[in-house]
Amino acid sequence: MTDTEPTKTTTAATPASVPTAAAPTTATATTEEVKKDVDPAPPAPQPAAAPVPTTTTATTAAEPAKTAPTQAPGTEKPTPTETKKEEPVEPQNPLTERFTQAEWAALKEFRKQLPDIFAAAYDEKPDAKTTPITLWGVKIDPTNPVNAKTSVVLMKFLRARNLNPSAAHDMLLATLRWRDEFNVEAACKESFPEDIFGSLGHIYGKDKEGRPVVYNVYGGNKDIKAVFGDVDRFLRWRVAFMEKGLETLDFETVDQQIQIHDYEGVSMTSRDANSKQAASQASSIFGAHYPELLYKKFFINVPSYLTWIFWLFKPILPAATLAKMSVVGSGAYTIGKSLLPLIDANELPKRYGGKAEGF
Repeated sequence: MTDTEPTKTTTAATPASVPTAAAPTTATATTEEVKKDVDPAPPAPQPAAAPVPTTTTATTAAEPAKTAPTQAPGTEKPTPTETKKEEPVEPQNPLTERFTQAEWAALKEFRKQLPDIFAAAYDEKPDAKTTPITLWGVKIDPTNPVNAKTSVVLMKFLRARNLNPSAAHDMLLATLRWRDEFNVEAACKESFPEDIFGSLGHIYGKDKEGRPVVYNVYGGNKDIKAVFGDVDRFLRWRVAFMEKGLETLDFETVDQQIQIHDYEGVSMTSRDANSKQAASQASSIFGAHYPELLYKKFFINVPSYLTWIFWLFKPILPAATLAKMSVVGSGAYTIGKSLLPLIDANELPKRYGGKAEGF
């Protein structure tokens, strides 16, 4: 049941034509000069001149026509029709305004890959390259992805893969394929027994920044056979619960949640083969297909043996993941001491050190 965080354009100048004696478009040539150079009028007939003695100087030759100054090849100024192609203005919201230049550059490259990603993910659909999808309540149009909410969602895959568009491509493709195979939409519409799953998860209150707080109560149902007897059903419930939590994100001001994992009442005997398998598969699903949706994760009322396991694996956990995780002790006072800096007392249940009635 644990969730693991994953990880202008100036057109090149046309080579200059060999300059002619009078280029009509040259700025310094007058109309008369151009006309004279292009189509000189024949000289008017003149009376025959008397013979000139050989000792006299010949009549001065006609002065050559002046040619218009030309520019060196490759240095022509762009004509009025050579305008810079402007990029579309990026729609912004409070979350996209925080993107760095490196993130914007990666995002623009990632967007170009969307049609191919969609075509590969839905290879049985001939129009997949141009058909929009909805992911976590946000529409993604492969033909027009310049949208603020869409940018926020796509950035999650990029950040999970260190802004590598190629790696983010693979992650998004795998996620879309998994959602189709798992049939997430059907899982979200499925009805699950309230007496079995009703006490295992709660979405209650928000933190001081408006992030929803999600509680996973591992000891909420002592009948582990009923909970984990059908691993596939448990996973469908767990995915549906995750999707329900994501419905509270607007991807404009809030795009992450806080998770609190309560282990009160959990012991060594509370875990069997099915529960271990379910926990492992759920962890794999959330790590691979729900990137960067977690702000903080608190483990509370953790039995000593689980605390020991956490510290054992701490050295191999990625620093970014470790920074989001906190292991807290037991008791309302101790728990509240860790949670109240983030969650207002009126939003935090009394059992966790707050003032709210809770669930």
